[in-house]
Amino acid sequence: MTRTIAIALSGGIDSLVTAHLLQAKGARIIGLHFITGYETGTDWGRALFGEAAHPEATPPPIDAPAAHPMHPIGNQLGIPVKLIDCRGAFRHHVVAYFTGTYQAGQTPNPCMVCNPLIKFGLLRRIARTMGAEAMATGHYARIRQDTDGSRHLLKGRDQSKDQSYFLAFLTRNQLQDAYFPLGDMHKKDVVALGRASGLQPVTSGESQDVCFIRESTYGEFLANQKKFTFRPGPIEDVTGAIIGRHPGLHRFTVGQRRGINVPAAEPYYVVRLDPANNRLVVGFKQEVFERRCTVGNLNWIQPRPAKSIPVAARLRYRHQAAAATLTPLDASTVRIEFDTPQEAITPGQAAVFYREEEVIGGGFIKPPAEE
Repeated sequence: MTRTIAIALSGGIDSLVTAHLLQAKGARIIGLHFITGYETGTDWGRALFGEAAHPEATPPPIDAPAAHPMHPIGNQLGIPVKLIDCRGAFRHHVVAYFTGTYQAGQTPNPCMVCNPLIKFGLLRRIARTMGAEAMATGHYARIRQDTDGSRHLLKGRDQSKDQSYFLAFLTRNQLQDAYFPLGDMHKKDVVALGRASGLQPVTSGESQDVCFIRESTYGEFLANQKKFTFRPGPIEDVTGAIIGRHPGLHRFTVGQRRGINVPAAEPYYVVRLDPANNRLVVGFKQEVFERRCTVGNLNWIQPRPAKSIPVAARLRYRHQAAAATLTPLDASTVRIEFDTPQEAITPGQAAVFYREEEVIGGGFIKPPAEE
């Protein structure tokens, strides 16, 4: 391998080993670390770049200074590590999506937006200006390439770490020059290889689903966002009887048990959020199971099906993909009907469609009123 490959470096062991593996294959590596503006500690964005760039701008990268946490990563790998000012784009594309989805009474999944728009969007464009021919990350997923050059996105070999779900909204074009070197490895082997190779991460623990909320709760973060509004309202059971009050719908998601604070013979769970009427609808455990949902805002990695097909549909990262029938309704919407009812089908979350190990596409679950 003689290609120049840019790697999104987080400072953790996964991206370190990703770079190490590609170096061992002879690739020239460029390390990219993007600054979101939501990091804890030193405000490196303002210190190094001043005001945030326009969301659609392509800010020039700068070398990581000696005092920056990513500087030791470059020394370990013997590669340049460039810092990218993504604050404007991240706030515009990811945080605004996160806030707006909660405002609409749904539950967002920011990684599904960050991967195509930031990591394989803005970062990839900047990498190309630096001579990179491909983009690599430490995701646990695999790429299979056919003899005609077309590519397929597959689950990672380590089923407990498989992250193909988070990559389902990448475009076919983005997948054409994507590398996921950890896809055939198990996490324990990645950690062991990093240790044997003398690689020392500068961040500890696993990456978080919502990386920009570190020192507060979701509710506190949302309440501090400009133009985000909420108000207390009624809690109703599935018959329509008012049984309590909620502090704001943004504090709840379908299937949630904690925080309802209404005494009953058995625990209540959130069944539905009704933002139009500011109602929180709750029920008992069996009432959070549904058999079908409608999915919109679709992204197809493989050709869009013209008729009903069997799939395994995954409704959130920790959900076990379940057997279902996918039926196209129109160019931008499909219906998913599961063989068995599924717990907490949550509007706003991503539904990802698999054919055996392959991701064929995905989209966002629509509220029942929009079905």
